[in-house]
Amino acid sequence: MKKATTLFGILFFVSIFMSAQGKDTPTDYLSKEFHKERRQELRKKLPKNSVAVFFANPVRNRANDVDFVYHQDPNFYYLTGYKEPHAVLLVFSEDQKDKTGTYDELFYVQKKNAMAEMWTGYRLGAEGAKKELGFEHVFNGEEFVNLSVDFSKFDKIIFTDFKDDIRDNKRDNADLYSLVEQFKQKISYKTTTSKIPASDKNIKVASNIDTRSIRMLMATLRQVKTKDELELLTKAVRISAMGQVEIMKAMRPHMSETEVQGIHEFVYKKYGAEYEGYPSIVGGGNNGCILHYVENSKTKLGNDLVLMDLGAEYRGYTADVTRTIPANGKFSKEQKAIYDIVYDAQEAGIAQYVIGEKISTPGQTARKIVNEGLVKLGIIKSVDEKHMYWAHGTTHHIGLDVHDPGASPTFLENMVLTMEPGIYIPEGSPCDKKWWGIAVRIEDDILVTKNGPVNLSAEAPRKSEEIEKMMKQTSIFKTFTLPNLDK
Repeated sequence: MKKATTLFGILFFVSIFMSAQGKDTPTDYLSKEFHKERRQELRKKLPKNSVAVFFANPVRNRANDVDFVYHQDPNFYYLTGYKEPHAVLLVFSEDQKDKTGTYDELFYVQKKNAMAEMWTGYRLGAEGAKKELGFEHVFNGEEFVNLSVDFSKFDKIIFTDFKDDIRDNKRDNADLYSLVEQFKQKISYKTTTSKIPASDKNIKVASNIDTRSIRMLMATLRQVKTKDELELLTKAVRISAMGQVEIMKAMRPHMSETEVQGIHEFVYKKYGAEYEGYPSIVGGGNNGCILHYVENSKTKLGNDLVLMDLGAEYRGYTADVTRTIPANGKFSKEQKAIYDIVYDAQEAGIAQYVIGEKISTPGQTARKIVNEGLVKLGIIKSVDEKHMYWAHGTTHHIGLDVHDPGASPTFLENMVLTMEPGIYIPEGSPCDKKWWGIAVRIEDDILVTKNGPVNLSAEAPRKSEEIEKMMKQTSIFKTFTLPNLDK
């Protein structure tokens, strides 16, 4: 009786808990109509007599029995709107028929489970995916093993090749590991041809397996943003710009890199952004010369320049905004000289974000300006000199990924791309020591329109004089103090 009572109590609690799900949650996610239309567009681009297969992202372990916060695969989310793990989507180029009727897509999701949901959160289940996401042919993942589609009849089975990095939950025959293994059996998957030794003639690969086309197909779809996407992406960018503005007002020499990071991310959360789009980069002084510096462990910024490359993720869409500011509120002569070169390079590059221009052009223009500036300062001897002070390209797409896929070599209307020139002079460089430890990157997110480029992150000052002016303003964080725990 005791066990029955306990079980009844748990199930009663779970039923009450589940009934509360969905209340007071965000309502501005992409609509089910958006995702359906995207699948239709993919279907138009698929080769005849083909099927494209997409798997949800795996759950990643952080340590022991703690996992990282789950994040859906961007392509999977783009096509489905589904934010849970352990799922697979099949999109067919033409209608398929079986004894149940006609279909052009199949969707398998993790099933409802009251006990599991009590621990890890609400699940849509098959019926929920029909209602909330607009799918007609949805099944619980455990039914995927019974899928009777004859994959050998297709000219192409298109999917992203597997990396064999998925954990096997041996207690669940419908986890992602099981779904992948079942799929491999159904398509007679062995390995990609690129991994097969030329001498081994015994390994057979199904000739209709295509693990290369999926990237170009999805890049072509995702490179141009729809109206709905632009609304969310613009919100993410503006939130990120507001983080930069707030830290300009709050910055003080005694602050740490971690504290700077915290203020940015607090602003993101205050605006309702769920995550950071990538690990936050806050590099003071020489740390700014490390392009993907994420330790953010320097305890005092002093008179350093502080390079801050951060982006909020809002409803799945990620911004990418960088500002470089003096911790003490005033650029030194050397800091300003380098900063203004980067600013001029960025300005010239942004002007070239116009329909029909090559995407490579702004970077070429910016690099020329940077080299000319470095020559004038005596840091390099000629504009043709090879050096490490220019370390990366200037332009990449943003969207569901911070480095979103793109296929076109030229700018198209409603693309959103970064413009991010930089100069990095690490300690020990072959130039005057007065330049050592100066790192500057300015990065903005640019929308390509018929009327020219629109800087979506313009609310965060970029000119050196405007940054200094903003840093004189008052911030609520200047008066925010906590008890000293070291006493």
